[in-house]
Amino acid sequence: MSAGKIIKVTGPLVIAENMDEAKMYDVVEVGGQKLIGEIVEVRGDRASIQVYEETAGLGVGDPVTSTGEPLSVELGPGLIESIYDGIQRPLDKIREKCGDYITRGIRVNSLDPDRLWKFKPEKKQGDEVQEGDILGSVDETVLVKHKIMVPGGISGRLKEIKAGEMTINDIVAIIADKEGKEHPLTMKQRWPVRKPRNYKNKISPTIPLITGQRVIDAFFPVAKGGTACVPGPFGSGKTVIQHQLAKWADAEIIVYVGCGERGNEMTDVLMEFPHLKDPRSGEPLMKRTVLIANTSNMPVAAREASVYTGVTIGEYFRDMGYSVAIMADSTSRWAEAMREMSGRLEEMPGEEGYPAYLGRRIAEFYERAGRVICMGRDNREGALSIIGAVSPPGGDLSDPVVQSTLRVVKVFWSLEDKLAYKRHFPAINWLTSYTLYGNTFDDYYKQEIGDQWKNMIQFSMKILQQEAELEEIVRLVGLDALSPENRMVMETARSIREDFLHQNAFHPVDTFTSFQKQFRIMDLIIFFHEQSEKALKSSVSIVSISRMPVREKISQSKFIPESEMKKIENIKNEILKGFEELEKERVHA
Repeated sequence: MSAGKIIKVTGPLVIAENMDEAKMYDVVEVGGQKLIGEIVEVRGDRASIQVYEETAGLGVGDPVTSTGEPLSVELGPGLIESIYDGIQRPLDKIREKCGDYITRGIRVNSLDPDRLWKFKPEKKQGDEVQEGDILGSVDETVLVKHKIMVPGGISGRLKEIKAGEMTINDIVAIIADKEGKEHPLTMKQRWPVRKPRNYKNKISPTIPLITGQRVIDAFFPVAKGGTACVPGPFGSGKTVIQHQLAKWADAEIIVYVGCGERGNEMTDVLMEFPHLKDPRSGEPLMKRTVLIANTSNMPVAAREASVYTGVTIGEYFRDMGYSVAIMADSTSRWAEAMREMSGRLEEMPGEEGYPAYLGRRIAEFYERAGRVICMGRDNREGALSIIGAVSPPGGDLSDPVVQSTLRVVKVFWSLEDKLAYKRHFPAINWLTSYTLYGNTFDDYYKQEIGDQWKNMIQFSMKILQQEAELEEIVRLVGLDALSPENRMVMETARSIREDFLHQNAFHPVDTFTSFQKQFRIMDLIIFFHEQSEKALKSSVSIVSISRMPVREKISQSKFIPESEMKKIENIKNEILKGFEELEKERVHA
């Protein structure tokens, strides 16, 4: 350990001298209270340190001690259901020690060292093992089986493996390598947060991450192991979308990172999540969730740590063979922290004062997503999906953070304040959003639904684009000036917008829609449109069609519970009967 002393303090940046042995990204203890910091620049014997705690009270001459280790997280049983701050200190344990406010310099174990876990071995003495092999498992919660893996850089023969109740610090196995050196293993690992965890190879993402949000799953799907960006102005619903994805996305583990969020938004998460039920198991959602709570009034530098801590925990569960989804809300505030630190380091600024390396840092973060073959002999598959919210000032999508993010992510959900003001949620603009996964999911759709799904979505998008073109004419000369066929396009587009794309996050049924139900609702809307076109050719008036009572049933179909989906099929029969009656009326007239 090398010891130095402070020569300058400027906000979260501390400069210390006599740091000859210090290395980049080493963790240091600053001042008498041993505040946690990380070295971000080394010049000779001087080190620039970003401190992850409030620096008020530090002065010139105060000691700085390097630990000689990079910023790392503890990985092991006890992560699930935990609520951490940006540097992986459990907030509930901090509250027990010092009340409602975090005391500077407080040290708390990330994982409970005294809790007993029942370890069930899956290997036996004498087995050959290598990095990533699963030695055994622990039932961490009713939803998550925590797999204890061989740490990186270790392989050999199992000299000993135990079973039974143990703490995370007890030795569960001993591996003897080729040189005969023994490696005692516990259920706990440490991993540096800035270093991506190892995997054998990445594979193409071919399975969509089903979210239960119709506009996303139907029009702009993201892959398991994919990346998505949700930029939008204040009040457009970014946080609600992230909450919805955390609740309903088809992922086995959720890591929610509040990165510099306002305290009230993070409080909503902390208050709401423990009471939410997992839709697939009926158990509390927290039984498969890790929360990292970093609020805007916490030290700015800790935002960077919270992002890396979250993605490292996500990679750890991915390595067990799970599908993991990370919600980062919001990466703009991480970028603001980078801008502040860069300014204090007196670096050459890039666009709008952000550091020149902004794009590289954002790319490095999103590149840690992916569907991979994990380390280990069993070649298990894991996926890590990253969905990042971006909060550009005034909703300006030309903001450097948005543009840097769009260069690396594959899905863009464009939130628009105009839609939000019209109370259309999710306020994702269907004309400006996109997904680059294209035909990647064709085989999945064919297997789940059939060939018609892709054609239905293309048809729906075409109708919405036609509506956007016709709206200009309607504004100039009015709806009555349109031909019956074009008026029908406007009616169908309104049905797609209001009956399919609009979704109430707070309605017990509408909050989540399964893929099968989405297909049936869209099928209803298109079926009505096709029957309407036939009726128009038979000289049935557009006014009669638009006033059909069955249209109300189509709009209410999204509120039909999943267990009663036959009712949606019955509406199809009512549509046919309705048009038969219109045809009879026309003939008698």
